[in-house]
Amino acid sequence: MAEVMSPVVSERTWALPISGAALKFLNYLVFRSEFGGHLPVRQKDMAQEYKITPQAVSNLMAPLCRLNIVLRPRNEDGSTGNSYRLHPLAAKYASPADMEDAFRQAITSIKAGELPNLKLPAYASVPPAEGRPNLQVA
Repeated sequence: MAEVMSPVVSERTWALPISGAALKFLNYLVFRSEFGGHLPVRQKDMAQEYKITPQAVSNLMAPLCRLNIVLRPRNEDGSTGNSYRLHPLAAKYASPADMEDAFRQAITSIKAGELPNLKLPAYASVPPAEGRPNLQVA
């Protein structure tokens, strides 16, 4: 079985209102995540692996958290720690069937108010067929 990436975010990365550095960090997070979005590393470990400071990790993570692409799970006491997970609609999966099951569950959780929805930009017009804008200069 080949792993599959969620098309919900991956096909819209060109339209995300984030910096190139944050987009590159998102690619690292997807690579480093487990199937379903769990990130098995803490912020300080990400900083060490990515060769940046923990504060830089926070700065790169902030816009991803604002868009709910990256979630900070709550601890039992209601606080958020330094652990993160990718939103189920932005995660990678072991198979298309696993992704479809996770999407159904995520949509149910979003409708029930148990999971925040992604805050992705809406298309103002139909996106190009190949998924990227035509950036040719006349």
